[in-house]
Amino acid sequence: MRALLVDRSAPAGLRLGRAPEPEPAPHQALVRVAATSLNFGEVSIGLQQAADGDVLGWDAAGVVERAAADGSGPAAGTPVVTLGPGGGWAELRAVDTDLMGVVPDGADPGAISTIPVAGATALRALHRLGPLLGRRVLITGATGGTGRYAVQLARRGGAHVIASTGSPERHGAGLRELGAHDVIADPGQLTDAVDGVVDLVGGSQLVDAHAQLTEGGTLVAVGHSAHADETFPYGALFGDQGRHDRTLTTFFLLGCTGLARDLTWLADRVAAGDLTPHLAWRGSWDGAAGALDALLGRRLHGKAVLDIG
Repeated sequence: MRALLVDRSAPAGLRLGRAPEPEPAPHQALVRVAATSLNFGEVSIGLQQAADGDVLGWDAAGVVERAAADGSGPAAGTPVVTLGPGGGWAELRAVDTDLMGVVPDGADPGAISTIPVAGATALRALHRLGPLLGRRVLITGATGGTGRYAVQLARRGGAHVIASTGSPERHGAGLRELGAHDVIADPGQLTDAVDGVVDLVGGSQLVDAHAQLTEGGTLVAVGHSAHADETFPYGALFGDQGRHDRTLTTFFLLGCTGLARDLTWLADRVAAGDLTPHLAWRGSWDGAAGALDALLGRRLHGKAVLDIG
């Protein structure tokens, strides 16, 4: 089969070549991939840690070629969206059936491929905040793929959504269209406390956002694009003066259960137009080097999608 292979002698460290077809385990289906979306983490860290010849790729949408031998998951011919620790940058992918969602017929695979990491991460992060109706929720790094999904999902949940972005002048209108009530440059600009934070930046923004939590509030640390330490000043974690019962939590998406249901629900919402994936770059996987360059250069605000084949 054809695949994007790690090759440090090639531009962007990738070349289009041939790899052995995967052999699914009994609990895995074989999926023919139609599109994959790129994630900053896999191209900034995963690519550096991979060996030559590896096939990376967390997100992919396609059609079941061969159903799982143990009878779990969808039947052959079913459109699906898939998540995994690798293998998405290839024509065929073996996928655990509990990491696979069913997709409505006729949905655009490119749009659907943006769901697994970005959409499911946003959904699971918001779950950790508890009920959203009537609560104030801050989303930092809101112009990225996960941030855009988080803004939309928080608004659908009934929250008052505050989106943080480094350039409110440039991105404010678009974030408001997605559902943000307010758009700010950083958490320090908040004038009122928030009940929850989905932090996609880390570093000093995480520390500043935590300081804005109200009593009983929760901050979910999801992204660390700042690549900086989170250093809390003395007294930041005291429980008095309205700071009682605040929580800072993390999670690992592949450690979550029930993701097949989440992926199916998100695919339904995207296919129906209730959720908007922002495709900032889309093209053939022949142009993967250009997509990686734009993503690593932080010139994309949204998702980069490669059409396979």
